[in-house]
Amino acid sequence: MPTFLSVLSAFLVGVVLAIAPWTTLWETNYLLHPNSLFRAVALHVFTRGAVTGLGLSNLVLAFQEAHQYLVGPRGRL
Repeated sequence: MPTFLSVLSAFLVGVVLAIAPWTTLWETNYLLHPNSLFRAVALHVFTRGAVTGLGLSNLVLAFQEAHQYLVGPRGRL
């Protein structure tokens, strides 16, 4: 059960981080309104790409962990 929850959480965090920067939710965040510099940095394409990259890393981690759990220690030296 702990492995399943770990895979599920890594997968969900990865999906949210990969998709959220490209939605209107990212642009209309009320935390970005008070500071225009922080808003400019958060809305920059590089920042959005970096957050998406972290999400994709989490997805790879989730799939690797699921594969390792399903296959088990077979095939290792």
